[in-house]
Amino acid sequence: MNSFIIRLDKKETFKMPLKLWERYSRREVHDIFDPFSNFVPQRGTWGLQGIVKIPERSNDFVFFVTIGHKEGNFKFREGIDENGILTWQSQPKQKLTDHKIKQFINHDHLVNNIYLFLRSNKINPETKKSEPYTYLGRLGYIKHDPNQEQPVHFTWQLLDWDLEEMKTHTNIEIIPAAITSKENHLQENSLTVTDKPNNSPKKNNLPLSNASIVDFAEENEKKQELGLKGELLVFQTEVNFLNINKREDLAQKVFHTSKEEGDGAGYDILSWTLDGQKKYIEVKTTRGGIKTPYYMSANEIKYTQDNASKYYLYRLYEYCDKNNNAKAYIIHGDISKICSLTPTQYKII
Repeated sequence: MNSFIIRLDKKETFKMPLKLWERYSRREVHDIFDPFSNFVPQRGTWGLQGIVKIPERSNDFVFFVTIGHKEGNFKFREGIDENGILTWQSQPKQKLTDHKIKQFINHDHLVNNIYLFLRSNKINPETKKSEPYTYLGRLGYIKHDPNQEQPVHFTWQLLDWDLEEMKTHTNIEIIPAAITSKENHLQENSLTVTDKPNNSPKKNNLPLSNASIVDFAEENEKKQELGLKGELLVFQTEVNFLNINKREDLAQKVFHTSKEEGDGAGYDILSWTLDGQKKYIEVKTTRGGIKTPYYMSANEIKYTQDNASKYYLYRLYEYCDKNNNAKAYIIHGDISKICSLTPTQYKII
């Protein structure tokens, strides 16, 4: 947990934790991350800028975002949807070639941090001043628009997202997920199979790690809930496929292994090919786009290596809770030979 210093005077200080959903002024945020520099209201880096590099921390930033903010004639088009997807624009003069923009495009939330402090542009009627910023946690890069600059358009995932907390602690209007991810074009209760990413997973360096998590960091209960929704969608898709192709005998044998046995088997669903061969299916589900990072445990990696000919990874993305649908691509074989594995934790002995 991060901590910061509140300056009572030149002699007295004490520490308090940085907490999600708490409100902070710019001065307080400055005192969290850069307590030994001077703070000047409405001036300088911490007093004025929307993007602040944290000193002596490689590729760590603080984002100050005001929804509905204008700079001259330019109005930022930014917002958060119900799945914690943030649409965000850089400073109006920034180009794709700018150093900071390249840092954001290459941001790895497993290594570096971007801290989001958010507020609306509404003025408090009592104080006649802008509201403080609410700390919404860290961000994970999803994608950017390579065809737009000045400003550059980004999509981020809030790693500590909680919709109910957002509604409780802020007056920010939440955007329906269908508008930001266009999932309303898919049929309800359906799985739409797509091609793999334009570049192969190997070239894209999609991170698979030794953390058995299926989405950007939410509470464990919510991660498991999303993972189960994806598994149930794949389970029903497999049953339907076998029934449609007149293999009712095999459809009755499709087994939801992770639901019945837990996560230790190395795969989630046992299904079948039309000629009766076993399919060991692992399901990875995210609400973000096709390039959203996903994770695998060491046990899952070993299982794909030991059972390559029968192993299938169903990579579900853009999952929509409202319509219970998603897009997906399928990888068949040894994941370690197809995708790049990026370690995120180390056992020290």
